[in-house]
Amino acid sequence: MLALRRVPRPARAAVLFLHGGRADSHARSRPWHLAPLRMRPFVRAVARAAPDDDVLLAEVRYRVRGWNGGDADALLDARRALDEVARVAGNVPVVLVGHSMGGRAALRAAGAPQVRAVLALAPWCPAGEPVGHLRDKDVVVLHGDRDRVTDPRAAMAFVGRARAAGARATFVGMAGGDHAMLRHGGKWHRLVASTTRELLPPGRITA
Repeated sequence: MLALRRVPRPARAAVLFLHGGRADSHARSRPWHLAPLRMRPFVRAVARAAPDDDVLLAEVRYRVRGWNGGDADALLDARRALDEVARVAGNVPVVLVGHSMGGRAALRAAGAPQVRAVLALAPWCPAGEPVGHLRDKDVVVLHGDRDRVTDPRAAMAFVGRARAAGARATFVGMAGGDHAMLRHGGKWHRLVASTTRELLPPGRITA
């Protein structure tokens, strides 16, 4: 359920990465599939931006590749991963970084009390997604305007509803950005790293 990338002892905070998937698939998720591989450069970028040895970095390992309707498998796995982070690092504040289906799972899982903030990358935001649990949370959505898989307009509408519900929510459009985050990849990596760093609680991070 959880792949640990950096395990400080003690930790003052954690960043949990949630990769994308499919709307419907019960096929087993594997770490060598494209979706989890796509997140690795972001993990490395955040590790460079937050070099302190007191920030735990971890990636969710889904059981299956799909959300699967009401089963919401990715959300269940995200919540279990948060429990595992707590077992490893204690009750530290967590920043969730999720892409596509993982962005949806991160936004849903943000109601957990230890979640400080969410950074959603090209998130899947179907109509009617709940927002009330995001009150007093920091939420940043990055979405490319050339995304043909998830709708940036739906994500922008989600941010508006979240803000109305009391979240500190921001939408950042990525000019020329696609769903896979390959176009202008370096810009994606830098922005995710700097934003995650800003969302972490104040601590020993220096230049």
